[in-house]
Amino acid sequence: MSDTAEGLRRKISSAGDLQSVVRSMKALAASSIGQYEKSVRSLTDYYRTVELGLSTCLREHPSATQIVVPAKAQAVSAIVFGSDQGLVGQFNDIIVDYAVKELSALPGGAKVWAVGERVHARLADAGLAPIGLFALPNSVEAIAPLVGQLQIESETQRQRSGTTSLWVFHNRPLPGALYEPAGQRLLPLDRQWQRNLASIPWPSADLPEVLGTGATTLRALIREYLFISLFRACAESLASENASRLAAMQRADKTINDLLETLHAQSNQLRQSSIDEELFEVIAGFEALADRNRK
Repeated sequence: MSDTAEGLRRKISSAGDLQSVVRSMKALAASSIGQYEKSVRSLTDYYRTVELGLSTCLREHPSATQIVVPAKAQAVSAIVFGSDQGLVGQFNDIIVDYAVKELSALPGGAKVWAVGERVHARLADAGLAPIGLFALPNSVEAIAPLVGQLQIESETQRQRSGTTSLWVFHNRPLPGALYEPAGQRLLPLDRQWQRNLASIPWPSADLPEVLGTGATTLRALIREYLFISLFRACAESLASENASRLAAMQRADKTINDLLETLHAQSNQLRQSSIDEELFEVIAGFEALADRNRK
């Protein structure tokens, strides 16, 4: 009986230690989600500035729009963001299935860059062998260098092979520690996109003037637009990854709580049984002594 009680105490202690680890991971995941979501919100003002610049260029130099939409779209390029961390469930499977489905509906074969080794392996297993692999950033500060590398690689690929269509696929966070797969075509920029931008009014009475050639300025602003879009996709993917981990830790915490309740109930039952046995022994001894005294 004492061995069983000691075994229960060890199990309770181990479950308590594990719960401390799980709760620390929950706190870290929640903190990381806030960090990445804050970085996405911080892009809003910068994107507004770029948007106003594009609007001005498209209004003043309508002839420059020929560099935005090519005469004929050719091969497709895509960037897929995944996860290399554990405890994220089907995070990589979901985004790979979504990307493969979307790209299969497009004409021609797609050239894909994978961000993360695990998503790279899953893309290859799905028959969409990536042409490049990039390491996932482990902080907000590391996102910008990654985005710069992706821009250089995609621009080089467009110049080398004439590809004009660029897509990005990533998981996007939802309320309640959930996420969903999302895809966006970044290039080519269609006419509706241009019309929407050109219709944005300037926020003051002092109208701006585009310096230099309209095409050069437009290209520079488009590069900034692509940077913001890729940065947002990466940050949202990392936020979704931590949301998935947070959900897993919440489930683990609940399971451990249930286990601790069961172990404590067993321990209390065992302790009560031990007390009852001792009481029965005392009563039996008292009755035996009383019988002896009567004789």
